[in-house]
Amino acid sequence: MTTRMIILNGGSSSGKSGIVRCLQAVLPDPWLAFGVDSLVDAMPAKMHGSAEGIEFAADGRVEVGAQFAALEAAWAEGVVAMARAGARVVIDDVFLGGPASQRRWEKAVGGMEVLWVGVRCDAAVAAGREIARGDRARGMAESQAELVHEGVRYDLEVDTTHTESLSCARTIASHVVPVARLSPGLDPHRGQ
Repeated sequence: MTTRMIILNGGSSSGKSGIVRCLQAVLPDPWLAFGVDSLVDAMPAKMHGSAEGIEFAADGRVEVGAQFAALEAAWAEGVVAMARAGARVVIDDVFLGGPASQRRWEKAVGGMEVLWVGVRCDAAVAAGREIARGDRARGMAESQAELVHEGVRYDLEVDTTHTESLSCARTIASHVVPVARLSPGLDPHRGQ
């Protein structure tokens, strides 16, 4: 069966977005990229800081309400519909609910072939990236580093603590298509 979706799960500042961009470069076919950050940005401003929407606490905790959950489920169904229509899709997500978050995606994808990828990063390294980014509440990366992986099953895990995004993308790509189909000049066994 052909993989139509790659779902990356990892905490904030773990390196998922960089891996997604590199995947788009190394995979031979075009892949659309969607992330939970884009979903949050697409929501009305009144849902930010709302108990029914999404709240970002000063200590980095994230709480989501019923309206957010409903829109998130609809978003997942829409993304899966694109994959069912023939698009290849890579998702950048943060499973705040651990296995419940994975079950939400499993329900949406049904029997479609998905590559589940855990993106790990040492909490201290992710926290340093978070500070450098300057667009996240401090503490989010550290609090999510292990939490989002608890009880989640993966086909593959990568760790960005000491490994560059391109190398992680090549590892993932080698599980999606035969190595010979990777873009020319990108050998997954060499550190380019």
